[in-house]
Amino acid sequence: MKQMLILVVIAMLAVPLFAEEGVLIDFSLLAADITVGDGDTPNQNQQTLMDFSHVAGASFADRYGAVMKTSLAIRNWEVVLASSSRTVQNMSLSFTREAASREFGTVMGVRIRFPVEPFNSWAKILPPFDIPAYEISEVDGDGTITPIESDGIHSVKSRFEAQEEGAPAYGVIKNVGVIREVKVRVYGLNFPHGLSTILIDSFGNERNIFMGYLQFDEWNELIWRNPAYMTEVRNRDIRLYPLYPYSTPFVKFGGFLIQRDAARTGGDFVTYFKDVSIIYDLAVLDTERDIDDEAIWNIIQTREEARKVWEMERFGQNQVLRYLEQQRQATELPFNDPRRQDQ
Repeated sequence: MKQMLILVVIAMLAVPLFAEEGVLIDFSLLAADITVGDGDTPNQNQQTLMDFSHVAGASFADRYGAVMKTSLAIRNWEVVLASSSRTVQNMSLSFTREAASREFGTVMGVRIRFPVEPFNSWAKILPPFDIPAYEISEVDGDGTITPIESDGIHSVKSRFEAQEEGAPAYGVIKNVGVIREVKVRVYGLNFPHGLSTILIDSFGNERNIFMGYLQFDEWNELIWRNPAYMTEVRNRDIRLYPLYPYSTPFVKFGGFLIQRDAARTGGDFVTYFKDVSIIYDLAVLDTERDIDDEAIWNIIQTREEARKVWEMERFGQNQVLRYLEQQRQATELPFNDPRRQDQ
């Protein structure tokens, strides 16, 4: 009877024991803290710095290789408007900036210029590149990126994962099963616009999770609870899946979606973001096994290296095109600017 009671208690506590909570991305960690290129002002974030010169071609790499780097620094994030809203003025007045918060330090501030005309519109706040899940490297204080070789036995964390137990991640959390809750800490200014969080899984599937409306003042926590989450183990679909060599699933941050209704206020919109957190079930329990499969077959490491190369090529081509377009831009001051020396 006593043994049966113990088993019942364990069964009741099984789900909470295996639920994990993690900060998917913390914008206070994405302040510019390293200088890349000319000047003395920090313009990139060291932890998330990426080098795309190797996909630019030899001619560009030799000439501009030292500055063909970008990161998840807050000023690098993009605001993409709906096609019907992409006027020159709206696009030029939609951007992100570092903002100083008395409560949280540095946060991400966003300004969006919506049309004033009465029609539906939306804007996406996106990272400057698709956050890589398998970036195994380290960055020096001068911006030099050095790959870390894996021995196939000990797991090596990506630079975009949490570097310590309980620490915030830089956009990637691995070993994620079913997501139970998503929380966004956001600063509202009484705008009636809707906010969604974009999450991307290990298969590349993008999911927009509606968090709620921003019609409140000051900081608030918007929480989405998975309506399909089963807390009772007996009601779950229990299946057995092969363990090795299937890699651990992950989730990464894809951005925010702001939706403006036609009947609501248009024009300038401002908000601020602190972080995004998730509560999730573990996909795989860490257990001590008799044989270290990966040390023998090296299947997962080979697969992750191939995926890393694919992610870098996809990210690098876009960054090269943007960099070249930036080099073509005129740098002269406007004719009526008082700083011109020929006035």
